[in-house]
Amino acid sequence: MLQFIYSQLIRFLLPFALIRLWWQGREAPDLHRNWRHRLGYVPATAGTVIWVHAVSVGETIAAAPLIRRLLVRNPSASILLTAMTDTGLSQARKMFGNRIQYAYAPYDTPGSIRRFLDRVRPRILVIMETEIWPNMIRQSRSRDIPVFLINARLSERSARGYERVGRLVAPIVKSISWVAAQAEPDAERFRRIGVAPVNVEVTGSVKFDVDIPEDIRRQARELKNRLGARPIWIGGSTHAGEDAQLLTAHEQVLAVHPDALLILVPRHPERFEPVAGKVHARGLTLARRSSGEDPASAQVYLGDTMGELMMLYGASDIAFVGGSLIERGGHNPLEPAGWGIPVFSGKHVFNFETIYDRLLEGAGVSFVGSAEELAASLVYLFSQPTARLETGRKALNVVNQNRGALERVVDGIIDRL
Repeated sequence: MLQFIYSQLIRFLLPFALIRLWWQGREAPDLHRNWRHRLGYVPATAGTVIWVHAVSVGETIAAAPLIRRLLVRNPSASILLTAMTDTGLSQARKMFGNRIQYAYAPYDTPGSIRRFLDRVRPRILVIMETEIWPNMIRQSRSRDIPVFLINARLSERSARGYERVGRLVAPIVKSISWVAAQAEPDAERFRRIGVAPVNVEVTGSVKFDVDIPEDIRRQARELKNRLGARPIWIGGSTHAGEDAQLLTAHEQVLAVHPDALLILVPRHPERFEPVAGKVHARGLTLARRSSGEDPASAQVYLGDTMGELMMLYGASDIAFVGGSLIERGGHNPLEPAGWGIPVFSGKHVFNFETIYDRLLEGAGVSFVGSAEELAASLVYLFSQPTARLETGRKALNVVNQNRGALERVVDGIIDRL
């Protein structure tokens, strides 16, 4: 009964979702061209199809090393990557070109999922992290399509939320064939909400298997050479409420290191213009990457392009990871850690608690609670290059010491094909 009520509610909300899709498509034409994907009308596929579902950019980046391994281990299979956002698919296309197939994920109505499955006929469904869509999972299992939840994480807050609707969630999660959890606390929470214990395994986080392709390394080197020998720090994946704090910190850094550069990368493209306005309001000189403006003499370099954050981390000396000075839950700190640079974060990191715990254990990350605290740390590390290099080395050591989850996950998927 609850599944029926859920499906009726999704059907009721569908027209509003399509209107929102049309509105978003004003600045993302691909959303307009391929809006029928949301209703399950995707190109038909043939052969052995591995369906990998991500949500947005973060999950797409996490899925990239997994997809590369699957292409090597099972070259006859076709990979279909779906995402909920235009930015997620744009990131994927930059990484894989025509090596895999792409589609927007269907909305979770019974009809949309049915049409999608009729056309794609996947051999397995791999869901990145924690996307529990009732119709997607139940209909897949009704067709004997194994459903794998990979790199799975579940915060205590989310687990309590699922427990409040346990009668709806329990039948869904019991349909999951395998949960590859990041850590034992995640695994225990999945068991609590109803996943069969035999189907839950702790594999570690595949995000520790940071995979920086050589072309990204080359682009980072080229940009760093353009920027010259100056102190460079980056604020990656920032949200509203954080940019002002980072600009305040940068003004304090400039008072000591007047040639310093802040690379500022907002998480969402609709915030590029407002953030540029904040920089101008401070009287700081700005260069925008999307316009090809020369950052050599700028004080702030706005990363207002999509899919380049990993490269921009590589062109920096120190990184701050956004979504953490506000109660957003943080973003992936392993991307800058994989470059071997010092990593700073605010204290709101509940979305990545396992990863941050490992980094803290190895002194691979530092928490800050204010712009002043961040500025003081930056000034110190820019003044002490030996300490800066050692701090970055510790971050990279944590990454290297925790590698291996990716191979365990790939083995688990191949064994279950």
